[in-house]
Order: sequence, then C-alpha cells, then structure tokens
Amino acid sequence: MGARMNSVALRILLGDRAKYVGLIFGIAFSTMLMSNQTEIFIGLMLRTASQILDAREADIWVMDPRVDYVDEIEPMTDTQLGRVRGVDGVDWAVPFFKGLTVAHTRDGILQQVILLGVDDASLTGVAPRSVLGSVENLKQPDAMIIDRAGYQHMWPGEEPGPGKILELNDHRAVIVGVSEASPPFTTFPVVYTKYSSAMHYIGRTRKQMSFILVRARQGEDTHVLARRIATETGLKALTWRDFTWATISYYLKRTGIPVNFGITVALGFIVGAAVVGQTFYIFVIENLRQFGALKAMGVGNGTILRMVLLQAIVVAAIGYAIGIGMCAGFFEITSRISINLRGFGLLWQVAAGTAGAVLVIIVIASFASIRKVMVVDPAIVFRG
Repeated sequence: MGARMNSVALRILLGDRAKYVGLIFGIAFSTMLMSNQTEIFIGLMLRTASQILDAREADIWVMDPRVDYVDEIEPMTDTQLGRVRGVDGVDWAVPFFKGLTVAHTRDGILQQVILLGVDDASLTGVAPRSVLGSVENLKQPDAMIIDRAGYQHMWPGEEPGPGKILELNDHRAVIVGVSEASPPFTTFPVVYTKYSSAMHYIGRTRKQMSFILVRARQGEDTHVLARRIATETGLKALTWRDFTWATISYYLKRTGIPVNFGITVALGFIVGAAVVGQTFYIFVIENLRQFGALKAMGVGNGTILRMVLLQAIVVAAIGYAIGIGMCAGFFEITSRISINLRGFGLLWQVAAGTAGAVLVIIVIASFASIRKVMVVDPAIVFRG
C-alpha cells in the first residue's frame, strides 16, 4: 500500500510539468545563490590570513602588542628576537618581514608587491608548494621567489620561468622560482626573499622586524608557551590559529563584507522560500480533487501527509542537486578563466549547510499546503 501511494504521489507531481519544473528551479536557484555567496565569503576571509596559513612551520607568531591583524604592522627591533629565543620552551625563533613596496620590470611595468623576508638560514615562511624551482634557490645572491598569480599578472601570457629581473628601490632582484602561494586578500603579487635582502631593498631602520616566527619545543603546549612569551617579553604572542582568527575577526568587524554577503545569502533563502512556497501551495490547491478522491477511497490523513512530504522531498533533492552542481561548476570554470579566482572551491561544510537551509525552505513551503490537504473534504470530488 505504501509503495503504491508513493507511486501515485509521484504521478500527481509529474502530472503538472510546469509547476514541477518551477519548484525545482526555485530550489536550484536558492541553492546556487546561498552556496555560491557563502563559499566566496569564506574564501575571501581565508585570503586575509593567507601569509599566516602559508608559514606552516611556525607554531606561534610574536608581534608588537598594538598589532591586531597580520596587515597591521608595527616593526620591532632585532634585539626582541634574542629575548624570544631565551624563553623556556622555544625550540627556535626566526625573523619575518612583511611590507609593501614597488617593483619595476625591464619592460617598464610598475607594480606594487607584497614583500616577505624570511630567515636567511632556514627560509621559514615561504609557501611550501613550488611551481618552478626550489625554496633553496633563495640562498643565491639577489634571489627572489614570486607567486604564480603574480608572475602571470606581471608577465601575462608567458609560461613561468626563472631569470626575470625586478628592481626594488634601485636594487636588482632575480626571479629564481615560482610558488603556489595562497591567494592574498589584495591582488598584489607575493614575492619572497631572504630577510637580509629585504632589509637591503627597503633600507635599514632601527625598527624593521615585522614578526617573529616561533616553533615550540616538542611536547610543549603552544598556548602556554605563547602566554609565557608574552609575560617575559611584553610582546603579543599568538598561536598561528589564534592569529588567523584575529585577522579574520578584524575584517569581519571593520568592513562591510559580512553584511553584504549576509544580505545576499538571506535574499537567496527568502526568495527561495517565497517562490517555492507559493508554487507548491498552488500545485496542491490545483490537485485537491485528487487528494479528495483518495480520501473518499479510504486513504487516511497519515498516508496523505506522507505523500505530500514525498513530493516536497523529491523536489528539494532534485533542485538541491542541480543547484549545488551549478555552484561547483561555477568555481571550476572561473578558476580556469582567471588565476586570481583560484582558491575558491565548494567546501563540504558549505554544501551541508546549504542542504540544511533547503530543508528549512521546503518545510516552510509545504507547511500551508499540508494543512490544506489535511482539511480537504472528500465530497469535493462530486462538486462541479
């Protein structure tokens, strides 16, 4: 009996092709909009902390106490490095420079770049994924590694290769490698060089060290060590995860990004609920005679309820599958069109969250319709 009623419910659903397609389109559109905008928002927030995420060797980032996020830099003196190295529990600590400067090419291109200076000996802080060359190439004189997106931006149409010459503050630099660095929040090229070379490019000052990267001794609790460093040195020390969240939180609080994306996601939910709810309600109203006939044949309200819910679930499942597929296809296509759009992809958490939102939409959409079916009079079959 159950399988037969399910078959009847699906025949009723498929019998009205226009509304069936309309329901699926409404769910698909809502799914696409919500998942797409949520994923772009998450991707943008992760880009704000890209340099932190790429420095995987470091457990703790140490900085001036007034620094709130990774792009807000208050330089420290080199003497602070020795103080941090002297804290019990520190395995090693190395300097890290981050700043903006202007690079010139021999072709006359003028481009602002994100300059990252890493420890001369360990080269800690360079993005671990290489497209061309080795991180060890940085130990060569005047050596510099550039991210792949930055290379293609500065030399469009050319395959990445070593030997390109840059000029920073009248100092020569040679590209010796290309990295697959995480995309930054801005679209500036990311260039890596030795810490000593970075000081050469920007000119030495009394305070020049942006951050200190720390590795905890094996078995040491990183949060405890961070507090110990802060207590003994008077500097701010955060685990890489805490510093990542501090950076993301800054952009969440100080920019209009979350509001703008939140409005778009909310609109996707509201429009989806309104369109699907209205269409599903009209669909049920126009099929009340069929449900009335079933009641006249002795089919109970429980069975009718299951039939309507089956129709709603089928519509939601098909619409969700189409919408989430469109979202995944969008990111796949755009990443091939522009390298600056790489890094955006459909996370399973976003897909699961969108599925939950679609479930809420279909529940809202079917609520009024279910009530209408429950109270339908079987005698409606005999009315004109």
